Amino acid sequence: MDFSLTIYRRLLETLQAQGYQFLTFQEYCELNSPTHRSAELPAKFIILRHDVDLKAENSVATAQIENSLGIQASYYFRVVPQSNKPHCIKAIVDLGHEIGYHYEDMSLTGGNPQKAVSHFTKQLAYFRSYYPVKTICMHGAPTSQYDSKDIWQFASYKKDFDLIGEPYFDVDFSDLFYLTDTGRRWDGYKVSVRDKIPTYQDIWTANGWVYKRTGDIIRACNNGTLPQRIMITTHPQRWTDNTLQQCKEMLLQNLKNTIKYVLIKIRK
Repeated sequence: MDFSLTIYRRLLETLQAQGYQFLTFQEYCELNSPTHRSAELPAKFIILRHDVDLKAENSVATAQIENSLGIQASYYFRVVPQSNKPHCIKAIVDLGHEIGYHYEDMSLTGGNPQKAVSHFTKQLAYFRSYYPVKTICMHGAPTSQYDSKDIWQFASYKKDFDLIGEPYFDVDFSDLFYLTDTGRRWDGYKVSVRDKIPTYQDIWTANGWVYKRTGDIIRACNNGTLPQRIMITTHPQRWTDNTLQQCKEMLLQNLKNTIKYVLIKIRK
């Protein structure tokens, strides 16, 4: 089945074999900062990002595969119990990966900006007790009326919190292609409420950079049609070799996709 750990390893091995270098998001931000020249970025690279929404143990499994291949990735943890599991966070840090805060403070505080900033401050300090966090990433929270990114109308993550990057603000998508397994498919932008890049999606589609299955990405990589600079975002909760878990995740995700599609239509 797709979204198994077996095919995940195959994807990474294929990308490596075709000359892609892997960067954490922190490394990308550091190389792409005003104090560096953009030419210092590799010609061919993957920013490998994971949003740990649920089933944190699954993230340890993907982190182990990456470590065995000499790859470092970025893992973003929520504060909810399904994601915030200390033993999993520690295990991933010990494997050499970056961790960051997958924030949703506006939703968790009912849209109160003062409470949201205070909550963010406390949670960032918590995650920094495991790792010197330098980057963060919003959680889409599709059923919430609040956009996580709106917190930055009331504070600055760079000036106030000494952070250097947030993917939705600090990635040059005119230079990078974005792939995410949102919706348990690689072309799930159609049913994504917030995890999408609408400005550039039409350009990518016109170029034929549309993939549904992981096997489609592997084939594009092998035949040289895959873009050279990519951010890949996965949700490790859906990557497993356990057939029962795969079936449950597929059924649940199909339901979620239907709900998100309705929400998108309502909000238009």
